[in-house]
Amino acid sequence: MAPVWDILPGLGDKLAAHVVLSASAIGLAMLIALPLAVWASRSQAVARLSLSLASLVQTIPALALLALFFPLLLSLRAVFGEDLPTLGFLPALMALTLYALLPILRNTVTAQANLDPGVLEAADGVGMTKWQKLTLVEAPLSAPFIMAGIRTASVWTIGAATLATTIGQPSLGDPIFAGLQTQNWALVVAGCLASAGLALVADWLLWWVERGIRQRRRWQWAGALLAVVAGVSAALWAQTDSAEGRRIVIAAKQFSEQYILARLIGSRLEAAGYKVEYRDGLGSAVVHGAVAASSIDISVDYTGTIWTNYLGRKDNPGREAMYETIREWEWRENGVRVLGRLGFENAYAFAMREDRARELGVSSLIDLAAVAPSLTVGGDPEFFERPEWIAVRDAYGLNFAKRRNFAPTFMYNALASGEADVISAYTSDGRIAADRLVVLEDPEGALPSYDAMIMLSPRIAGDEGVVAALTPLLGAIGVEAMRAANLAVDREDAHKLTPEQAAAWLARQAGLAK
Repeated sequence: MAPVWDILPGLGDKLAAHVVLSASAIGLAMLIALPLAVWASRSQAVARLSLSLASLVQTIPALALLALFFPLLLSLRAVFGEDLPTLGFLPALMALTLYALLPILRNTVTAQANLDPGVLEAADGVGMTKWQKLTLVEAPLSAPFIMAGIRTASVWTIGAATLATTIGQPSLGDPIFAGLQTQNWALVVAGCLASAGLALVADWLLWWVERGIRQRRRWQWAGALLAVVAGVSAALWAQTDSAEGRRIVIAAKQFSEQYILARLIGSRLEAAGYKVEYRDGLGSAVVHGAVAASSIDISVDYTGTIWTNYLGRKDNPGREAMYETIREWEWRENGVRVLGRLGFENAYAFAMREDRARELGVSSLIDLAAVAPSLTVGGDPEFFERPEWIAVRDAYGLNFAKRRNFAPTFMYNALASGEADVISAYTSDGRIAADRLVVLEDPEGALPSYDAMIMLSPRIAGDEGVVAALTPLLGAIGVEAMRAANLAVDREDAHKLTPEQAAAWLARQAGLAK
């Protein structure tokens, strides 16, 4: 587990990004909700429709809402041009703004509906215009209730913003997701405490504003509001400062190997004079689309994933033919340059505990099919939706009693504890040997090869500096070395390494560093 002092330096940038994103979403939600609430207070039809839609948004899980904006923005590129960002700040802002609307809208509509009719009649009686009535009477009376809604929206938004990590926006979710995947609980705790602390500070400052408004103490609410603005401005300045210079964005999917390889690539680029930024914890489909759209500059992907998911191929022409077809297709269709293969394969494979496989007499997927109706199979969050699972299921007639999804790092724990009888393991995972697992044979060849490849986006495909820095990695990493590096990150003892440390070790093993 990494010491706390090793975690804190990187946490500041994540905190600043989190503040800017949350404040922007809350501010935009206020700009939408407050005028809409005034309109709704004067029209029952508008009130019913707006509150129903805002309530409907709340029924969508925040993670799903964030993810939905990626394909939406990707499709809008045809209208608004290739410069429209599909990952990061924009989709996160849009999703979180929608999520923050309901409490602000509902409190404002309720406050407007419950204003004292006598006060409103008195305002009409002294000849106030509609604008004077709104600004001088309705707004001050409604303000405490509106502020209560803004406080609720702020706490919700700050919490939900941690999920923006999954669509490539830096946030306090970065250490949380990275810690969960690599079982570094110090990172998880640091991210959670920072997010909770930020929510508490924001709630307290907004409560101070609300209290000042209630007691008509202008200095109090103005001072608290100034503190909020100053905090957001400082975070925005920090973000602007950190964004200076030439920067290469590297993606990592949701498992330890990806974190390690991203840091290995990043260290090579930093040594060549590039500034590097990481986007961790991304889904496979998000990464591929983001590289093609140049929202991400570099990723490590696998031949079998692209072959089945994007080319839609079900045949298996062999490793070399598959690689060459993918390389040509990526360049022709997406402008993505497949720089080359790293030298190892990380294939999907079905694995069981050695004692359980012996007990059931299972050594291949043919044997597994015979006993599958009484077993539980575990897979990563996307496995049972992937073409590879469908191909294996159909080739062997696999029909399990129960299917369960686990985060990749927890699949092996589930196998060890008996919560799963068989899992969709990864062949480069060091826990296969460490946990004495049996990898089941695939005699029908239903699963394709999964050579790890470096992918360069169209933005940097012709950057010879990047190519020169990364070419020494090609063919330099063997599967045994990758397994050892993965195990070093996944283990939970005194010898555990961070992804950065594992990447440095892997570079030495490959003869790329001293």
